[in-house]
Amino acid sequence: MSASLDRRPVVRLAEGSCEEIKTQRKNRLPSTQRGGGAEGEFRNMAKCLPLRVCRDSSGFSSQTPHRAPPPHLLALSTSRGRGEPKFSIFSQFQRYYGGSSAFADCGAASVTLVTLLLCLLAQVTLGQVPYERIRRAESEPGNWLTYSGNYQGHRHSLLAQINPGNVARLKPAWVYQIRDAGKVETSPIVLDGVLYITEKPNVVTALDGRTGRPLWSYRRALPTGIPACCGPVNRGLAILDDMLFLGTYDAHLVALDLRTGAERWDVTVGDYKISHTITVAPLAVKDKIVVGIAGGDWGIRGFLDAYDAKTGKRCWRLWTVPAPGEPGNETWAGDSWKTGGATTWVTGSYDPELNLIYWGTGNPGPDYNGDVRAGDNLYSDSLLAIDADSGKLRWHFQFTPHDVHDWDSSQVPVLMDGVVHGRARKLVLQANRNAFYYVLDRATGEFLSGRPFVKQTWASGLDARGRPILLPNTEPTPEGTLVYPGLGGGTNWFSPSYSPSTRLFYVPAQEDYGQVYYKLKAEYKPGNIFEGGGTRNLAGVEPYGAVKALESETGKLRWEFKLHAPSSAGVLSTAGGLVFSGSREGWFFGLDAESGKPLWRFQTGGQITANPVSFLVDQKQHVAIAAGQALFVFAIE
Repeated sequence: MSASLDRRPVVRLAEGSCEEIKTQRKNRLPSTQRGGGAEGEFRNMAKCLPLRVCRDSSGFSSQTPHRAPPPHLLALSTSRGRGEPKFSIFSQFQRYYGGSSAFADCGAASVTLVTLLLCLLAQVTLGQVPYERIRRAESEPGNWLTYSGNYQGHRHSLLAQINPGNVARLKPAWVYQIRDAGKVETSPIVLDGVLYITEKPNVVTALDGRTGRPLWSYRRALPTGIPACCGPVNRGLAILDDMLFLGTYDAHLVALDLRTGAERWDVTVGDYKISHTITVAPLAVKDKIVVGIAGGDWGIRGFLDAYDAKTGKRCWRLWTVPAPGEPGNETWAGDSWKTGGATTWVTGSYDPELNLIYWGTGNPGPDYNGDVRAGDNLYSDSLLAIDADSGKLRWHFQFTPHDVHDWDSSQVPVLMDGVVHGRARKLVLQANRNAFYYVLDRATGEFLSGRPFVKQTWASGLDARGRPILLPNTEPTPEGTLVYPGLGGGTNWFSPSYSPSTRLFYVPAQEDYGQVYYKLKAEYKPGNIFEGGGTRNLAGVEPYGAVKALESETGKLRWEFKLHAPSSAGVLSTAGGLVFSGSREGWFFGLDAESGKPLWRFQTGGQITANPVSFLVDQKQHVAIAAGQALFVFAIE
């Protein structure tokens, strides 16, 4: 485990109105002529740091003209561990500010060590992200402070500089090359011009938003031979106060110092030897870090955890497969609950007013052979509403009872307020992997409406409670059964988007996608795949992908933009009237949010299996997407 620091700057803050200390800059001194110790470093910094000191009736405050020191510089003197190279604070600030003649020399104006320390501490607090700041993420659209951009799961940017009139001028600002081969699914956290990304297998990197140059990188060693599904991918981080939070492929939750990447704490969430893994981006809620688990195809029993952000102590655990004596256990035959799956591998949403976390669950185990687990198999393929403080289940809605097609309900829940059947409601929306679009009351879990949004052949519809009305002869068999959609579903883990401007729900869909489902004998062995069957594609049939715009309250199709093949790219909508997404062939593209008309595209050279984000750098809107083995960041030229 290590964190390395880069000396390059990134954070800039707007200039405020206060009085500058104007004196002549002194020449830089060799390190041997500077004062000794920390006090000497700070005193000499006072002579060369381009500091602006402000006074009011309450005392001193500080601003630095044009730009503040990046947070990682403020921690250099205290974060150094044994064996790490010694960095001079003095030289780092010189490197950051030297060469800009617009800044004044504070040392000659009798700026004391105390004043300077107050100034530095003021800047440290600016770099923190308390819960209330995440709760009000819409008030600072230049940042991207949680997985979906806000707690409501919208993946919508309120930035509007890039719009249909100028999007044709969008060009790459920089490209960062990922160091390890494999799929990249990261969704960056962006704070004050710094991008924090995950790389496989357990790597976190802070990037300068202006240049893409790494500021620091953390790497955690990964055990070999982890028995798990789908490769060591990671979808992102959570941020809270002065820390970042990473879920690792070997089922640990790690807290990192935001400024330096130094490890604060590391706790074990599950046992990777029996296929517990974490690929999900955690969710910071109040003083807790909520994290899910993956491994449902390997026979684990799913759960959702919350940990104290400061200490790493577990606050609560909600088992998504009930044990004997708990409500819902009667939906599992015999001991099948022990290997029931229902994992929590995609980030949920949160309603601060109701204090409810909304989190989807995965398929039951074994995937395709339901004979050994008779019953509805709660709480697999469900949306769970969970009290954020206690971890208690408030309500659940099961989309696919007794699933035998591997249709996880892990899609991001989208929260919005709307009118259904003439009544104003607090809603939660989900375009489900089973091919149906659902509208629920998020306070009660009541089913309000639902309809297919892609081709499906397994249900004639939904009843008044939202339960699917099954068609005959749709279960897997040893000989094979053709069903639409295929195991990848009508959509999957990649994020949808909701635009408050258009009130449309944008979903990356997989259309005309059927497969032949097979059932095989299922025998559980720890650390081995536990599917009980499989699937086969249809010869001569080419499914396609699409970005579909649905009316949020009804699920009616407004428009669709077709792709050559199903895509694993998420969707971002913006207040500028655009929708961004990507394709399997490597195209990153922008559409008109009202009509779906294609307006711009760029060939990244690699398959896109990630979600876009948007943010400001130097007050200029940027859009970022991971593609192939790189992170691309775009801006208007």
